[in-house]
Amino acid sequence: MLGQQDVGHRIVVRRIVGIREGRPLFSDALGELVELDETHLTLSTAHGPLRVPRDEVHRAKRVPPARRPTAAAVIELELAADEAWPAPTRERLGGWLLRAADGWTGRANSALPVGDPDRPLPAALDTVERWYAERGLTPLVNTPLPLATPVGAELDARGWSGRPPVLVQTAPLPLVTAASPTPPAPRGPGGSASIRLATAPAPEWLAVVGDRKAGLPDAARHVLTAVEQVRFAHAYADGELVGIGRGTVTGQGRWLGLTVIEVLPAARRQGLAGRIVRALGQWGAEAGATDAFLQVEQRNTAAVALYRRFGFTTHHTYLTRVPPH
Repeated sequence: MLGQQDVGHRIVVRRIVGIREGRPLFSDALGELVELDETHLTLSTAHGPLRVPRDEVHRAKRVPPARRPTAAAVIELELAADEAWPAPTRERLGGWLLRAADGWTGRANSALPVGDPDRPLPAALDTVERWYAERGLTPLVNTPLPLATPVGAELDARGWSGRPPVLVQTAPLPLVTAASPTPPAPRGPGGSASIRLATAPAPEWLAVVGDRKAGLPDAARHVLTAVEQVRFAHAYADGELVGIGRGTVTGQGRWLGLTVIEVLPAARRQGLAGRIVRALGQWGAEAGATDAFLQVEQRNTAAVALYRRFGFTTHHTYLTRVPPH
């Protein structure tokens, strides 16, 4: 049976739709799993959303994507994402990227093994380990899948483990800007909030990020602000900041990247996150971007369901690999 780890992935469900002559009648449905709870699972299918009671499910499993992205497409998107979250310290290892930001976030403190490292794979990973050790950091390797499968196999042999899978999701920007993902918000901090976009984050915006990500060193400020085209969404209600978001345009102007979408607890479940996403989407479209991307942990099913309503689907996944202790 399916679990929360399958949310955001393509699945096939065989369900019981009736009984004829004492035998069950079955119907198959194919689509992306967008929600899974104790009583139902919801798929996004070619014919629209389909909500299936669990007690009608005879069999369900994950299936491969209808069309896997090419290696070139994965590399393009990974480099656009790197440009949108720029580590202040970076070096090339052939086609690979080595990145460091005083340990602030895994993405900014990991090797990105796309392309040819210009040396045998074991030697390349030895170099990665030395590079991070010289900076007093734990070596991390982000492995986009299936592109970096050979790297993953070598790390397996070295006893490296993996952090929870991350979905790299994309959507055509017109879908993001046109979406109405939630009904009109009820009255409350989220429903009454006004959203402003700025070229620099306010101190209270940075404070929310610092609380979320265990501090805000100088390297973090570089990661957040050192992008040529960037906007910071501030949602205020009664003079108080209740939600934030960040948008960047990278990848030669094609990609709007959505990061740090956060709504404070008192303002949640009122549609504010969706309003922040749409505001950043409209800015990205005005800046000339044609597509949007984001990165979300596979286990964050609430966020996956939200982004699916904007048209986001999984392009590929990645694992952050961690060495043994």
